[in-house]
Parts: sequence; C-alpha cells; structure tokens
Amino acid sequence: QVQLVESGGGLVQPGGSLRLSCAASRNIFGFYAVAWYRQAPGKQRDMVATIAGVTSINYADSVQGRFTISTDNRNNTVDLQMNSLKPEDTAVYYCNARDNIRTYWGQGTQVTVSS
Repeated sequence: QVQLVESGGGLVQPGGSLRLSCAASRNIFGFYAVAWYRQAPGKQRDMVATIAGVTSINYADSVQGRFTISTDNRNNTVDLQMNSLKPEDTAVYYCNARDNIRTYWGQGTQVTVSS
C-alpha cells in the first residue's frame, strides 16, 4: 500500500511563502506522474502542478510564475514552493501520484493565506 504524507502547511500573510513537502512510502520515480492538487471550501479539487516523466512540468494558470514543483531524490519527496501567496490560494493541498495500477492521494495539508 503506497502512502503519501504531506507537510508544511500553515497560516501565512498575503505575499508570503510556504514550502509543502510530500513524502512517499516508495521510490517516487516508480510513478509515471506526481502532482499537487488543492480544494477550497465548496469548490472542486483542482490540479495545481504536475510532473510527468522526467521533464514534463505543468502548472495551473492561477499559480504560473509563483509556484514551483520539484522532486528531491535524496529525501524521496515531491515539493511545492509557493511564493507571493494570495488569499485565493487558501485551500487544502493534496499530494497525488499515479502508476500503471491506480492513483494515490495524501491526507492533505491546510494552507491559509490571511492578514
């Protein structure tokens, strides 16, 4: 059973930064894609950033230029660096990974952007 555990969420002021990390229970390079999603209250869960294969990276238009997704080979994590945060970035952020069998989700971490 694959487990994904997110960390790094919290409360931050507008314009601030946070770094989320997702630790996987198996080698992340065994997945064909890893991603971050988010879900705000009363809204659907949307893709934020994704890495497919080695070099294919995509971002939602709303975070392009502010967020950066990356993988840490040594710690076996998928990280999301979030800069210039806005109140509309407030949501529960979920780690996602896919292999040839199924899709896996973490339990989520709350990010709140407020003054």
